[in-house]
Amino acid sequence: MATFLYKLGRLAFRRRHFVALIWVALLTLAGVGAASAPPAGTTSFSIPGTEAQKAFDLLEERFPGAAADGATARVVFKAPDGEKMTDPDNKAAVEKTVADLADGSEVASVADPYTGNAVSKDGTIAYASVKYDVSGMELEDSTKDALEGAAQQARDAGLTVEIGGDALQAVPHTGTTEIIGIAVAAVVLVITFGSLVAAGLPLLTALIGVGIGVSSITALASALELGSTTSILAMMIGLAVGIDYALFIVSRYRAELAEGREREEAAGRAVGTAGSAVVFAGLTVVIALVGLAVVNIPMLTKMGVAAAGTVAIAVVIALTMVPALLGYAGRRVKPAGAKGKLLGRGRKSADRAAEKTGGAQPKANLGTRWARFVVRRPLAVLLLGVIGLGAAAVPAASLELGLPDDGSQPTSTTQRRAYDLLSEGFGPGFNGPLMVVVDAKGSDAPQQVFTDVSDGIKGLDDVVAVTPPQPNKSGDTATITVVPDSKPSSVQTEDLVHAIRDAGADIEADTGAETLVTGSTAMNIDVSQKLNDALLPYLVLVVGLAFLLLIVVFRSILVPLKAALGFLLSVMAALGAVVAVFQWGWLSGLMGVEETGPVMSMMPIFMVGVVFGLAMDYEVFLVTRMREAYVHGEQPDQAVITGFKHGARVVTAAAVIMMAVFAGFIGSSESMIKMIGFGLAIAVFFDAFVVRMAIVPAVLALLGKKAWWLPKWLDRALPNVDVEGEGLRDLGDDDKDEDRALVRT
Repeated sequence: MATFLYKLGRLAFRRRHFVALIWVALLTLAGVGAASAPPAGTTSFSIPGTEAQKAFDLLEERFPGAAADGATARVVFKAPDGEKMTDPDNKAAVEKTVADLADGSEVASVADPYTGNAVSKDGTIAYASVKYDVSGMELEDSTKDALEGAAQQARDAGLTVEIGGDALQAVPHTGTTEIIGIAVAAVVLVITFGSLVAAGLPLLTALIGVGIGVSSITALASALELGSTTSILAMMIGLAVGIDYALFIVSRYRAELAEGREREEAAGRAVGTAGSAVVFAGLTVVIALVGLAVVNIPMLTKMGVAAAGTVAIAVVIALTMVPALLGYAGRRVKPAGAKGKLLGRGRKSADRAAEKTGGAQPKANLGTRWARFVVRRPLAVLLLGVIGLGAAAVPAASLELGLPDDGSQPTSTTQRRAYDLLSEGFGPGFNGPLMVVVDAKGSDAPQQVFTDVSDGIKGLDDVVAVTPPQPNKSGDTATITVVPDSKPSSVQTEDLVHAIRDAGADIEADTGAETLVTGSTAMNIDVSQKLNDALLPYLVLVVGLAFLLLIVVFRSILVPLKAALGFLLSVMAALGAVVAVFQWGWLSGLMGVEETGPVMSMMPIFMVGVVFGLAMDYEVFLVTRMREAYVHGEQPDQAVITGFKHGARVVTAAAVIMMAVFAGFIGSSESMIKMIGFGLAIAVFFDAFVVRMAIVPAVLALLGKKAWWLPKWLDRALPNVDVEGEGLRDLGDDDKDEDRALVRT
């Protein structure tokens, strides 16, 4: 592989005009596709294999035309202090609002509070339910304006009016903090390279890759039903890995220049060595993201595949566009140690000064000094790192999972204020009613079955209200609405769902009628359970495949094993931090978290996938340098020090850049994106600076030569991918003419 990538790097360096033209053409093509694509429609959220989804599908079959996926709105009214909603003036204002709402072209129905029993017992709060023919993302702006205008008229009449539901659903935005993240990345690159040109290359290539990836997702969003969250996630991960992959190749290029090689040769060797690490690091990320398909949640699968595609683009751009741009940059990208005027004269000037003052050796860099300390005190460093991560992971034991609803919205939003008003007037469970679907098609007395199910639910704990059964036209299926006493995300509501299902199992055994529970609350419960059940198989699949891949890369058993165990430490610590901030409320004000609550159901399995891929990035980049030194004859301890000498600075810069990019998404208006941004940023911190920079060298120092042990039979069976670039040692500048001839043919 190293030889192939070496030739690819030199070819891209020489034919830089052609390579740049290809990527610009692809970016233009993707941009045109995104601009001309139809707007994304509704994003179907189906959970195959769950009872809630089965009930939803049954509703569409037995209640045709009910627009089960149409947008809904609850216009909540509250009377002024000392007044009732039944007072003549207030009632007239509400009825005027209901009449205005019913005139909308996309409105399917509007329920009057006074005829639909939608006034609270104390008479101070009422609500009107509005149902639309299309989903919230498909509603026209005029329809949303009419909804808000009708509410404003009621406010002008003296009522407090708030709007809940998904009719006012907006496309999430990430805020300006992502720009700050990119700015931090730029500063880190300038400090690392000491040159604006060298620092600009990783940023430029990463932006091109993300532009192609996100534009492609936008172009396909309507056809593949991709949500807005998919493109944000792809941008987040693609930008982070794109900068990092280009950073590693540019750093290796400068190191090759410092060895005295010509620029084309240096570009080839940079792609042949660091590029090999980029390929395998990218493969681990792609495996982790595509592996999300094992969960069998279509939305999560699409998110993973889209992000994996963006990562794959970042890898190819790093292998081709980076050497091409290095060819354009020429002498403006200086050898390692020669930083130029921006940040001083650099290490070479310091070396010459040292020669004039007696020939003393220049001071070792920070990475070398740290590696020497770890090698001298490996057990102490190992224990300190493990205990620290273990302490950070403690909050993860209190992890509660759920999906966000209006109750998790900021208190400044009308959706959240409507949620609070409904809880005040009708109880906390009113915001998460359960829909029970009774399929009595195989029963001899369907009506009696409906009554028995309804009576049985009334006798359960935590039930406030049960509506009469509403049968369909054929009379074989009915829906029953159940209002719990507890809020939707509570353990009590989850217990009620299970109790209804257990009671339904008994009725099915006696009558043959099937009782199913659905609705947003039941769907959230089923999603959480499905994700929990899939976590272990997903871990086995992703970690197992990546473990085999790392055995091929490092030709060792213990090094990949240590990498996987270190990842588990970092991901558990990151989950603990997420629980502390988003569930317990620690530092919530600093993070812009206005409302604490359960952690998003997808967070654990998503973090496992993404963090594992990113963790293996640093493992591959750092440890391949150590492996390279060991293969070239150094002792194990010295190989660790050499790896840090050449790789620690770059890995540190890469980690800081990735943390800055992820942290930039904490400013998103979407709670899921905010949580993912924080979780990935803190996970990169734990993994890069505690696991890879402390625990990994400590373990390698303790293992010595055993770390690189591989059974002979396995060594013979494994393909030699030559990540260390051993095959390039004898490939020098004299081979250029031969390589050019091979490329032409």
